[in-house]
Amino acid sequence: MHYAIALLIALAATPALADGRALITQQEQEMADAVAAGHVDVWDKYLDPDVIYAEEDDSYKGKAEMLKEIRPLPKGLGGFIKIKLLSYHEDGDTAVALFRQVETEHYFGQTIHANYLTNTVWKKRADGWKQIEGQVLAERADPPAISLPAANLQKFAGTYKLRDSEPTFALTVTDGKLMGARSGRPAAEWKAETRDVFFIPGDNRIRKIFQYDANGKVTGFIERRESWDLAWVKQ
Repeated sequence: MHYAIALLIALAATPALADGRALITQQEQEMADAVAAGHVDVWDKYLDPDVIYAEEDDSYKGKAEMLKEIRPLPKGLGGFIKIKLLSYHEDGDTAVALFRQVETEHYFGQTIHANYLTNTVWKKRADGWKQIEGQVLAERADPPAISLPAANLQKFAGTYKLRDSEPTFALTVTDGKLMGARSGRPAAEWKAETRDVFFIPGDNRIRKIFQYDANGKVTGFIERRESWDLAWVKQ
């Protein structure tokens, strides 16, 4: 008896959950479609009056500020955003939906692509689901790498250490690749973004920027994490 009641409750709840998932996904897509055209009325309809929205440019805004940003793209710019629902959870009158925004932008004759993770929180009001929170994170990707001759890479080979600290980096050229191994960690390939700037695939927040003295000799490298630098000195 208890099993039958539980099954009926589950069956009754499933359509509502599916409806909420589909409706919120549709609304998020409508909001994405409205960006390029500047249809502010769509955002006005779905944003809660007390929404808090954190953007990928490190700013956060309320509804009034967000609506000011929804305006048609200027001449020479265009494109579209495709929404993909990654995760969804509904708890009573509150829902959390994680989306990937896949953006294709036409920029003065060139086409560029970007992906964003957008985490949203929705509240079911009397007039439908309203977004009460949103957070957008730009998904990082490895930059294009260039090829450098092994002879050019050889000048970077050696041991580097942090100032006034024990950790070291050993750089070697193996099979034409610049390999870096920090003490106690496995080696990884360093790929060249430019002649003197390197990155490790999959760890694209960090750049290794080599430095030289007045005679062109490598003296060390800067490990730049966003806007913070760690200085490694060549031994």
